[in-house]
Amino acid sequence: MLLKYITEAAGVAGDEYEVRDVIREELKDHDLDIKTDILGNLIVSSKEELEGPKIMIAAHMDEIGMMIMSIDNSGLLKFRPVGGIDPKVLVAKTVVVGKEKLPGVIGSKAIHLQRPEERQVPLPMEALYIDIGAKNKEEAEKYVKVGDFAVFDTKYEEFGDGYAKAKAFDDRIGCAVLLEVLKEKYYIPVYGVFTVSEEIGLRGAGVAAYTVAPDIGIALEGTLAHDVTDMDDHLVSSKLRHGPVLTYIDLSVISDKKLVALAAQTAEANDIPYQYRNVMAGGNDSGKINQSRGGVPTIEIAVPTRYVHSPVSVIHLDDFANTVKLVKALIHSIESGGYEIK
Repeated sequence: MLLKYITEAAGVAGDEYEVRDVIREELKDHDLDIKTDILGNLIVSSKEELEGPKIMIAAHMDEIGMMIMSIDNSGLLKFRPVGGIDPKVLVAKTVVVGKEKLPGVIGSKAIHLQRPEERQVPLPMEALYIDIGAKNKEEAEKYVKVGDFAVFDTKYEEFGDGYAKAKAFDDRIGCAVLLEVLKEKYYIPVYGVFTVSEEIGLRGAGVAAYTVAPDIGIALEGTLAHDVTDMDDHLVSSKLRHGPVLTYIDLSVISDKKLVALAAQTAEANDIPYQYRNVMAGGNDSGKINQSRGGVPTIEIAVPTRYVHSPVSVIHLDDFANTVKLVKALIHSIESGGYEIK
């Protein structure tokens, strides 16, 4: 199953090779041109020479994770986060380390040993370590080296009424949407770009956008959903089971209003539920695409996702399916002249 393979693959920013392999395997039977650039972005397009507005659709392969920074004398691994991780979600979580996926546990001082003042606040990242069961530094160094990456050891599982949980839905769910979108035939140039290093500054998208030189940009994301507590509606960024999420503004970009309007009209014409993102927090690859070359009109279309940037996040499979439908329909709307480029 695609969602299982693509979420369980390890791919911390700067080390996305395993995710690239899953994507290449998924597309191998389709007549597509697939290239990898110097940074590791995977750029997929039709082999045909097509006329019309060039669309770049981006989804980032990388996930949050950890880099091993030192190994102490007891064999414990000290680490630093790669991407935005809340230290409160780390204690006692299982991880795998390095290309061999060595199992480990994120450890800390037990609550029984903490001073009273330590119990009142979350343990800082500096107080945490990864325990791989090594008896000393020399044994640990046989299996791990400084610079190795670690990711959460979370398996994909479906549960409840159409829900799924996994690590890295931000943004492997966007990658899965893009994979499904690329399997359809289009009559204008469509470039699917699976980007690197989004979590540490949108680094891959800017390089890829310069190479592709698109007329229109679409970023696919797993976006914040916080529909699990009693909150005022204006504080709920998006909701599961309410369809794909359209964004007007976040901290990286202001979306092209004509594209947002066309996406909404397309959704309504095809009976696809949709919603608008209700907060400004965060950013995504559209911020870099938008600022590429002379500027590119962009839009973000996202799958609502609970618990992003944590060891496990949750989506609803209907939102995934409806996002695929909307992106395909939007491309066909642009194809038929629904969007005029200034």
